[in-house]
Amino acid sequence: MRAPWNRRSFLATSAVAFSGLHGLRAGDQPAVLQPRATDGDGRFEPDWAERLTITVGTKSGDLIGNSDKVLQAAVDYTGRLGGGTVQLLPGIFVLRNAVFLPSNIRLIGSGKETVITRMPSDTVALDADSDWYDQEITLRESGDFQVGDGLTLYAKNPDNGSQTVIKRTLMARSGNRLKLNDGLRKNVWMSAAPTCSSLFPLLTSEQAVNITIKNLTLDGNKSNCTNLNGNYGGCIFLQDCNQCMIKNVTTRNYNGDGISFQVCHDVTVENCHSHDNADLGLHPGSGSQRPVLRGNRLERNNLGLFWCWGVKFGLAEQNDVDANRSYGMSIGHNDTDNVMRNNRIANSGKAGILFRNDTRGQDFWANRNLVENNRISNSGGPDGVAIDITGHTKDIRIVGNAIVEDRQPMQRTGIRIGANVGTVEMKDNTISGVHTAVVDNRSKAV
Repeated sequence: MRAPWNRRSFLATSAVAFSGLHGLRAGDQPAVLQPRATDGDGRFEPDWAERLTITVGTKSGDLIGNSDKVLQAAVDYTGRLGGGTVQLLPGIFVLRNAVFLPSNIRLIGSGKETVITRMPSDTVALDADSDWYDQEITLRESGDFQVGDGLTLYAKNPDNGSQTVIKRTLMARSGNRLKLNDGLRKNVWMSAAPTCSSLFPLLTSEQAVNITIKNLTLDGNKSNCTNLNGNYGGCIFLQDCNQCMIKNVTTRNYNGDGISFQVCHDVTVENCHSHDNADLGLHPGSGSQRPVLRGNRLERNNLGLFWCWGVKFGLAEQNDVDANRSYGMSIGHNDTDNVMRNNRIANSGKAGILFRNDTRGQDFWANRNLVENNRISNSGGPDGVAIDITGHTKDIRIVGNAIVEDRQPMQRTGIRIGANVGTVEMKDNTISGVHTAVVDNRSKAV
């Protein structure tokens, strides 16, 4: 029987229906208070109580194995059903290719007991020209390559001498002729001394959203692998991805970068330990907007935290950056409006924080950045510098930092400002143990 209509029930229903419209001003959109799953709407989604979870283990689980094939099968199956969690049980997984993560995937390990590593790399010279439209290459020797392997081709650009890097997967072979999963799209000519290497990031994703990597250890087998440039690889490498979380992950012993992401927005890296990598511990890459880098340990890499080109509105706080061979942090080309706050930066090989010089454009410097409440200690060699500001960098704030030198003063400097640097606000910093607290070369410029 239909409930009788009355004014009170009408008003109650109306109050719920129109509560999202209360107080709207001209130009405001109504708030979405009760989202529904609507075909094609990826912005608003109910918070479902249950989603798919697949377990993967070396001895037990929904899928059993220890290779990239079993891990890829798990994430592909989960991704086909709209996303969910791939739970990795304790064990060691040895890869011959990267694990490619689709959107809406949570890859969760079992802490230190889940280790993902890789086989040794092999490098073989090519033995025939391949044009940009080809999908195959010819090797001089067969090499230790298997169908399904991740490959990286290196060559010199015949026009300008720059390095050409092409990442592909081996799809098929007949002897020394290899078919790749995609066309080369760049010329690979014998005049450029091309090589093929079994190199790849351990975990990677391209043009995806909403990815979580959590609670596991990635070991790059550095001593048995050749180098892969951090613009193309790393223990973790993301390209053109948004809204990603990397948390409680160890990235170590990679012949390249520990964690690298390029043109990725709203990436959070939290409570990770990136150590003993050949190149960069943490690499927020070109064009990445609003990264949050919090509570990480970056130790014994060549460089701790490298802000690449055009990284903006980022936050690096409460990180422990120790014993990196060149710089603790480096910031430069169009890296503007970032905050480095409450970090501990110690024992850097050259300088604690470097503001890089880039003369290739009209204004490519790291302007409008804040360095606040950091502790920077024991920076560089006998002439080391804690904070080194170069080029035409301007509108920098250096506030409330403690710069400490526990060794002999030698010719060490607390803050060094280049002759062409613009406005620098220095306030409430304490500097001790160095030969010279502040060297301001602007006053010496003619």
